[in-house]
Amino acid sequence: MASLRREARDAGLWAHPVLPNPYSEKLNNLEFSACAEIMGRLPWAPAVFNCQPPDLPNMIMLSEAANSKQKEEWLNPLLTGDIRSAFAMTEPDVASSDARNISLRIIKVDQGYLLNGRKWYISGAGHQDCELLIVIGALEGAGSRRHCCLLVPAKADGVTVVRKQGFMGWEDHCAPIAELTFENVLVNKSALVGAEGEGFSVAQCRLGPARIQHAMRAIGLGETLIELMVARSAGRAAFGRQISEFDTVQGWIAQSRVKLEQSRLLVQKAAWKLDREDHSSVWKDVSYAKIAVAQSVHWIADHALQCFGAAGGSEDWPIHGALAWARAFRVFDGPDEVHLRQIYKAESKSENPDVLFEYGLA
Repeated sequence: MASLRREARDAGLWAHPVLPNPYSEKLNNLEFSACAEIMGRLPWAPAVFNCQPPDLPNMIMLSEAANSKQKEEWLNPLLTGDIRSAFAMTEPDVASSDARNISLRIIKVDQGYLLNGRKWYISGAGHQDCELLIVIGALEGAGSRRHCCLLVPAKADGVTVVRKQGFMGWEDHCAPIAELTFENVLVNKSALVGAEGEGFSVAQCRLGPARIQHAMRAIGLGETLIELMVARSAGRAAFGRQISEFDTVQGWIAQSRVKLEQSRLLVQKAAWKLDREDHSSVWKDVSYAKIAVAQSVHWIADHALQCFGAAGGSEDWPIHGALAWARAFRVFDGPDEVHLRQIYKAESKSENPDVLFEYGLA
């Protein structure tokens, strides 16, 4: 991996969406979507180009929201690939799908801020090179605008990696997931990104790119699964016929192609709009893509496993890992239901009171 990363950086294929970037030409979101799709065909490929989650959206957030000193301390080594990072938001004791529930305690003290709490399912926090935790917590006694974003050294006193975590037996070897505890972790006032109470707005400039980049890579994963289904069904026979001759299998493959093509168009539309508008005005398009891609790739992976039979659940093929990851994608970065609820609320607000009359229904 180290030699591949050096080769990629020397070739100018390095952390494309981050600006400024002395190592490569910046690609806009639509251009990067094609690259991310290719990288997404293998789970470890994005790391070759320093485009791996969670570091890539973390770099984008730091480039947009951090001050010059914070960029020098954290963004520069992330951009060179010397360190790794994690975004610590999800908590085990609250429903983190409602971000207002985030409750890690932040207490203001003379020296800065004192942190106490637990986080889990934190991608990248279990990596041996993780040096930075971007932590969202609640400032004690600050009223409704109490959430803050703090840059916490991963090896600070009081930070403990309790355990590495997986999901449905799948483990992320490129950005190992971990549960963390924070016990009287002290950071300086300079650790605050943005202003006190602006934690969610700071995080939002990260979450939009993170969601769409996951979707971009997932399109590549879907392509891999379809190729494997075609090869597997053509190379196996049952009941005197090639598996590929059965209508059921043909339908799986054809529907997989339709679902993936639809998903790709939604991703490209969202990426195109992100290049022209700010994150807050494109959230619906990002949600459309996130929901469609997660559900489509989950469906494709499920049917790929059915096509492979018992082999699909073995370590010999990437099918079961793809299925677990796609199922997790329907939960992380906002569960399907949360995105659907927000989309519905936006639709209901735009309701036309005369629509029934116009359609002859009133």
